[in-house]
Amino acid sequence: MKLLRKIKDTITGHSMLISGDHVLLGLSGGPDSTCLAVILEKLRKDFNLSLSAVYVNHGLRPDEAEGEEAFCRSLCRQLDVMFYAHSVDVKKHVQETGMNKQEAARELRYTVFNAFMEETGASKLALGHTADDQAETVLMRLIRGTGRTGLTGIPAVRGSIIRPLIDVERAEIERYLKEEVQLSCMTDSSNLREDYFRNWIRLNIIPEIKKYNPSVIKDISSTADVLREEDGYLDIVVTKTLMRMISRKSDLSIELFLTPLAATEKPILRRVLRRALDATTGLRGISFAHIEAIMELIKTGRAGDSLNLPGGIRVVREYSLLKFNAVPPSEISDRELSPPAEVTLQEIGCTVRASFHEENDQDIDGKMQVALDGAKLAFPLRIRKRVAGDFFFPAGFGKRKKLQDYFVDEKVPRDMRDSVPIVVSGNDIVWVAGYRADERFCVKEESGKVLVLELVKAQESEDI
Repeated sequence: MKLLRKIKDTITGHSMLISGDHVLLGLSGGPDSTCLAVILEKLRKDFNLSLSAVYVNHGLRPDEAEGEEAFCRSLCRQLDVMFYAHSVDVKKHVQETGMNKQEAARELRYTVFNAFMEETGASKLALGHTADDQAETVLMRLIRGTGRTGLTGIPAVRGSIIRPLIDVERAEIERYLKEEVQLSCMTDSSNLREDYFRNWIRLNIIPEIKKYNPSVIKDISSTADVLREEDGYLDIVVTKTLMRMISRKSDLSIELFLTPLAATEKPILRRVLRRALDATTGLRGISFAHIEAIMELIKTGRAGDSLNLPGGIRVVREYSLLKFNAVPPSEISDRELSPPAEVTLQEIGCTVRASFHEENDQDIDGKMQVALDGAKLAFPLRIRKRVAGDFFFPAGFGKRKKLQDYFVDEKVPRDMRDSVPIVVSGNDIVWVAGYRADERFCVKEESGKVLVLELVKAQESEDI
């Protein structure tokens, strides 16, 4: 009964259950989930629980799956627990997604769990993770490289998921099943394969550590608990910090103000970056090493410097912003412009309009709209992206300037420069759309027919 009291203390200490909960149990037939099923049945009356269980056949061990399912079905019959079984095709999912086998199995397994929670009306999903799983997870992350949050390990509660055995060692479970329940369980042969990283740690590393510290499982689990408490406090600090830093956010991008980022101390900065990325659907999955590289970009990079990360994610350090984007930068493709005309540049969501006027009586801002001397232009005009060696005479300055130097002076981010429309007449630039016209082609008092060019953003075009 000592184990029962210990698990009940974990349940109450973490507020895992409330009276009337319907708990769905992930049941594999191994010692951990079997013990959990037995314990929850014993606590059924204490918490006024409804219980059901689901066995997931991953299709990876056909010789064992039939026996496991039969064992789970029989156990649930003895415990008066509603039983379900479901099969998934992990190998097919690996081929379709490119995940490794363990990741694919986990994703499919949780998909099944969620589906059966909805079908049964379950309010909680109980999983049989133990203190050993906790210690293995912490060691795995430590070896691979992680921060403080990674070392907090497996949470006892995450949303509707509860782990009542998280404070119990596997040896305690096996002893309980053998001595108090007299119940033999199934053995998953994949748990004996050392080519799986977790198994290698379980079968080789932990036994060696135990020679020096027999209580290593308990000690690592306790350390993870302490780090989790501290992590919760730091999360509050990070939330307040991040709220002041976000300039703009969507599902595929986020922009953060650079000045406060650069002034933030590294321990908080790491967490701010992680939180910002995790909160943006298309930017998740960035590793600890990538976070370190982003911090280096913030601290020592220059405007226009960038990083290309896995998943097509691009990080750009601009003059006042740090931009994360999962959408590749747009490039202008060549188009002809024969006024009067309207050419849509779908890649940047803009339209270039060209119209002739007898006089220069238009409201021109010199950037988004320019007035050019039609007599000096060779038609059709052409819209293209920048090319090496481009130069023009910026209106109002009169001096020849390389387009590259102009972009630097105007603080145009490097990854955005190929998305700036360049309008040319013959080989001459007449307008850097959105920035400035060429002095040589601007309307003068003696000019005849006036060509007005406008760059209109998509939303503006729809409103007109």
